[in-house]
Amino acid sequence: MAPISSSGRTRGPLAALMCAALAAAGLAAAGTSALAPHAAYASSHREAPLISGTPQYDNTDLYAFVSPDRPDTTTIVANWIPFEEPAGGPNFYPFAEDAQYDLHIDNDGDAQDELLFRYTFTTHTKNKDTFLYNTGPVDSLDDPDLNVTQTYDVDLIRLKHQHMASKTKIADDVPVAPSDVGKASMPHYGTLRDQAVHKLPNGAVTFAGQADDPFFLDLRVFDLLYGGNLSEVGNDTLKGYNVNSIALQVPTAMITESPHQPVVGIWSTTQRKNARGHWAQVSRLGNPLVNEVVNPQKDKDTFNASSPSEDARFLKNVTHPELPRLIEGIYKIKAPAEPRNDLVDVFLKGVQGLNQPPHVTPAEELRLNTSVKPSMHPKRLGVLDGDNAGFPNGRRLTDDVIDAALQVVEGELVGSKNDLGDAVDANDKEFGHSFPYLAEPSEGSRGPVAQGTSGGADVRSQLGDALQPAGSGRNTTLIAASAASGAAGVLLIGTAAAWWRRRVRRPY
Repeated sequence: MAPISSSGRTRGPLAALMCAALAAAGLAAAGTSALAPHAAYASSHREAPLISGTPQYDNTDLYAFVSPDRPDTTTIVANWIPFEEPAGGPNFYPFAEDAQYDLHIDNDGDAQDELLFRYTFTTHTKNKDTFLYNTGPVDSLDDPDLNVTQTYDVDLIRLKHQHMASKTKIADDVPVAPSDVGKASMPHYGTLRDQAVHKLPNGAVTFAGQADDPFFLDLRVFDLLYGGNLSEVGNDTLKGYNVNSIALQVPTAMITESPHQPVVGIWSTTQRKNARGHWAQVSRLGNPLVNEVVNPQKDKDTFNASSPSEDARFLKNVTHPELPRLIEGIYKIKAPAEPRNDLVDVFLKGVQGLNQPPHVTPAEELRLNTSVKPSMHPKRLGVLDGDNAGFPNGRRLTDDVIDAALQVVEGELVGSKNDLGDAVDANDKEFGHSFPYLAEPSEGSRGPVAQGTSGGADVRSQLGDALQPAGSGRNTTLIAASAASGAAGVLLIGTAAAWWRRRVRRPY
């Protein structure tokens, strides 16, 4: 199969400035410092009015790619809970227990799922008489000091015409990797991550837990497309934020229709019990960026509750997109002629000759041709730069979907050549080379050490010594200081009480 290529052009001065303002992702971004993330919006982060109020159920991103180290398998990564501030304790970031987190597979192009992998979670608390997430340093997933834990089940559901044909439990009570509280609580977080990778029957592998948000971008498009001011670009908006991830690696033969039809369509959803106790779909995600800037406000919640088989109702949003017209109005870059059938082909059908299945029904799915071998040297623009193993043929963690989607929306495939981008070309953290590939989450103690301490100060030992019984002789200086502070506090409280008694006796 010949690569679908674009010339290797260098981003011009205007293009280098334009990304965030113009991006097809339609995400707002506030400036992000190295240590403290601020309020922001991205990909399918807070993309619709209803779901923005319930982050545990909110899909943020979906990835699907042929596994680079196991090319006979396909890896799917789906993320939830946007903008996890790493130090957000004491109640960190569990998956919801009243949710069904689903990965859907359409392997014949009919806009209906034939396979569904369903993840459901249960929370366990060892000691409910403490506010602590962990009561001491945690060295393993079964450490008694890990006070709040989660496990999950995975069901493989086979469907026919959107009705269940069979249901098989393929994982039972698998432990979740916890939120990374910090270096005092979880000094070797990588060990916990490794222990959360679980092998399933038939060569499949699963993981669930916290991870660094793999999406990278610099966008502030909801700030009136930067208000015409393009002086701020190149900041990774999501640097420092985490997400909750589900990763699943399965033998490719398990999900494809046949060796002769290797294209699969993938999307993720969340179902939640409504007031009547019935399951209702509240979030949906296939290709990135769709529900942010393709769908108008009136369609966003409807899209989240719908299935790909119903996507004909949203067709006008694709053929007559709003974003290019806004860009033309503010930046005088002429919008491509409508109707935008090029967008229908790329985002609703798949690229012809690459990842478009035969007899395809147009629908919003992330389509992957599993017969395309992984690239030895992946290119961030994927198919636009001749790398057919990348976006929009699936989506790898390293794919720069902001630049690629923006260039396509601005007419790259219909003669309007452009080099638009956001000057953020890679994630701030390096991805792994084996499953689950995600970077480890930012830890809650990622900030600078307190004044008067050194980077090597063992906070755990100091706290442990302070809690020793009197007369143990361990770290008496710290104990004495604590006792002196306590005495001063008692004296202060007594003085205040005496003052209050004198005051209440006054007639005024």
